[in-house]
Amino acid sequence: MINQLIAAKEGKATQAMKAVARHEGVSIEELRQNVADGKVAILANNRHKRFTPKGIGKGMSVKVNANIGSSPEMIDINTEMEKLRMAREAGADTVMDLSIGGDLDVIRKVIIEQAGIPIGTVPIYQAAVEAVKKRKAIVNMDPDELFEVIEKHGEDGVDFITVHCGVTQRSIERLRKQGRTTDIVSRGGAFLSEWMIVNNKENPLFEQYDRLLKIAKRYDMTLSLGDGLRPGSIGDATDRGQIEELIILGELCQEAIEQGVQVMIEGPGHVPLNLIETNILLQKKLCNEAPFYVLGPIVTDIAPGYDHITSAIGGALAGYFGADFLCYVTPSEHLGLPTPQDVREGVIVTRIAAHAANVARGNPKALKLDKTMSTYRKALDWKGQIKCAIDPSKIIDFRKDRNLRNDVCSMCGEYCAMKVVKDYFKQ
Repeated sequence: MINQLIAAKEGKATQAMKAVARHEGVSIEELRQNVADGKVAILANNRHKRFTPKGIGKGMSVKVNANIGSSPEMIDINTEMEKLRMAREAGADTVMDLSIGGDLDVIRKVIIEQAGIPIGTVPIYQAAVEAVKKRKAIVNMDPDELFEVIEKHGEDGVDFITVHCGVTQRSIERLRKQGRTTDIVSRGGAFLSEWMIVNNKENPLFEQYDRLLKIAKRYDMTLSLGDGLRPGSIGDATDRGQIEELIILGELCQEAIEQGVQVMIEGPGHVPLNLIETNILLQKKLCNEAPFYVLGPIVTDIAPGYDHITSAIGGALAGYFGADFLCYVTPSEHLGLPTPQDVREGVIVTRIAAHAANVARGNPKALKLDKTMSTYRKALDWKGQIKCAIDPSKIIDFRKDRNLRNDVCSMCGEYCAMKVVKDYFKQ
């Protein structure tokens, strides 16, 4: 079976690499070398069929992920399929299935089959849910069963998995000694911390890391090394617990690359504007420029219902400073499970952030798209503007509702600045 990293190290360009290079407009040799160096991850499980692989990392455009998934309170596979459809139509590059309610195997398999884009999961969720069903509590989870779940996800074709390997006895102790406003907000980080504290044992994902690498290598499943100790409030950003975990992840990243396993590093959630650049620089330095996957970051804690916006503000800056992969945040963040419409809105605003970062980084395709939009705008070409827009339906619905002519908008009408001077600035 194909392994992208091993092939790249051997000087071979895979079909997935060629597809990514064409899409990104980069040379195949440049991409191959970056994959070989662990600076780009090609999300492409060798068991996943009929989908478009994606490249994350150095020289690639900033990508956007959408999270979907059921909860014990809301179990409806049709709703999850609608969320998937909304995410794809809105332009998400990847989707993560974070389901914790219903038949998790069925939900995951249907999503993989229908997605057409790379799929991610968090296996500890399923392991925890099954531990509760079998033994009444997460703390009774058998580590062997966690690895069995990881194996199952690989066999099903999951392209990348979040694994909280950096939540260790040492990193938890760092967090405890300093103290936090919001302690641990990562669900996977909380599951593992509880298990470790109650059982007085080390994190099995850290202790048996070689076992994890063997599974990931077999399926060419990218490890997204999770930020189980990410800050859940801006006051906790860049504290000892977070940085201790990041140092550990840097070491684990290096080991994975040496063993032929692709890696991404997950980054902080709540970070004020003035610390975003610092966080990106730290990750890139400590993790050898591995692809950086950030949740947001959310730049203020006081906007529930609008956290897709607080996240997009942080995401644009993070992308500009070097983050490679933005996980969307929906208006429902901190409030409840997102609806299909929330999913769509979250993807759109995060794509805006990613595009703004791509423009600022000098990405030729992004710059060309903005130039083209401006040309169409000058010409009052509404069909062209619709073609270039991140959300074409927004323009279509807006103009339909206002019954506007094709040569004007309702802001200025006949007094449109570009319409007034058009004849005087002909070139």
